[in-house]
Amino acid sequence: MGKVAKATVALMIVTMFSKVIGFVRELVLGALYGATTYSDIFIASSNIPKVLFTLVATALATTFIPLYYENLREGGEEKALKFSNNILNITIILGIILSTISFIFAEPIVKIFAMGFKGETFRQTVLFTRIIIFGAIFTGLSNIMKSYLQSKDSFAIPGLIGLPYNIILITSMLLSVKLKNVYILPIGMFFAMASQFFFQVPFAYKKGYKYKLFVDFKDEYVKKMLILVAPIVIGVAVDQINIMVDKTLASTLVEGSISALNYADRLKGFVTGMFIASISSVVYPQFSKLSSMVDKTEFYSFIRKSINSVIIIIMPMTIGAMVLSEPIVRILFQRGAFDARATEMTSVALIFYSIGLIGVGLRDILTKIFYSIQDTKTPMINATIAVLMNILMNIMFIKYLKHAGLALATSLSSIICILLLFRSLKNKIGEFEQNKIIAVFLKSTIASIVMGIISKSTYKLLISILGTNFFMDVISLGIAIIVGAIIYALLIIIFKVDEISIITDLLKKKIKR
Repeated sequence: MGKVAKATVALMIVTMFSKVIGFVRELVLGALYGATTYSDIFIASSNIPKVLFTLVATALATTFIPLYYENLREGGEEKALKFSNNILNITIILGIILSTISFIFAEPIVKIFAMGFKGETFRQTVLFTRIIIFGAIFTGLSNIMKSYLQSKDSFAIPGLIGLPYNIILITSMLLSVKLKNVYILPIGMFFAMASQFFFQVPFAYKKGYKYKLFVDFKDEYVKKMLILVAPIVIGVAVDQINIMVDKTLASTLVEGSISALNYADRLKGFVTGMFIASISSVVYPQFSKLSSMVDKTEFYSFIRKSINSVIIIIMPMTIGAMVLSEPIVRILFQRGAFDARATEMTSVALIFYSIGLIGVGLRDILTKIFYSIQDTKTPMINATIAVLMNILMNIMFIKYLKHAGLALATSLSSIICILLLFRSLKNKIGEFEQNKIIAVFLKSTIASIVMGIISKSTYKLLISILGTNFFMDVISLGIAIIVGAIIYALLIIIFKVDEISIITDLLKKKIKR
């Protein structure tokens, strides 16, 4: 587990760096184009291939890892490599077919995704889409290559693919303005999408990859992958419907409700994107590797350690975000048109979204466990039940809690989802040290509540001493978070939570070096 912890920390650092570069890209686009017709055209046309292709590409990449290990176990590196090339070449063929169809039918597709666009704006969006659409081929290839590298325990490189992507996009934005040629934007997007695949290729070769032109649609593992992919696609599609329902209901509320939910969701997404996605990416290949072994003892132990690691990380963030939501939102967003009212609405939404952080975090890990044992149907069924519950609770809560009710419904549905997944996992594999998971959850919750009380008190004390201007607010919040983190770490050690030893062992090794 020490190796896994190192890889996870490294990936978190890489992910944070990538997110910062991505934020710079958004700033550049805003500074150069603002909220203009061309920025709308570029954003709309860029989103079309993401929606059309990323869903399938992600599903293929998710099912790739357990099947890769199955090929490796049965026929060694040669069989695993043959499988990899087969899937890669099939992805190229499917990508070309889907891109060509999308190119031909670009006009009706744009009408669906940008219903309000008329005249020249519509024509330009169609043209932009036709330029960008073939870059979607590389989205599938990039995801397959990412999965191959993760199967080889290489996580930093897949985490860095946003670097060339964002550099090319930023460069194309600057050139489009300097050369006064707006078509450089979609051309830049095409090359940015391609760069994510080509960036990974040299590193894959270092790990033993060798490309061969080989295609076999009748291969048993291709058939198995198609069977596994379908429930994943349906499950993700159900999530997208859920998001659409939330936005539709929010549009019926007072002005600013959609924005408040959006900003709060971004903050939640930062936590899940940087921490949970990083952990999930690292442990998923390990799940696939261990689940293929005859003796499942190590597999069950790894499940427990992975789940407890997420609990230890997420619980203090949950309580911290709830008790410090107002200063967090004010410091990050309150400027210009984002006034005190917007801060209040967003901070309330953040409180209710935070309740479900543990659900979001554990759902990702539990889903990956099912995928590793080649069961994609169970997560799909549970996700569908949770979404139906979310829609029902939306209707119940929106009347009394307004936009906060939508956030609460989302949180409760994610918790319902993990409870269903835990039950399904027990039915599927039997006992997997659930008592130890419950014990860690209780200890982490108690430690987080104590931490939250002390952090909030520290913040209030410092504000009363230092004042409430922006810089003093930042200092007060920063100190409150640091104090809370120290208190939480000490309590976790006092409570003798086993998984904390992974972190302390890493620190000891670093100090010795």
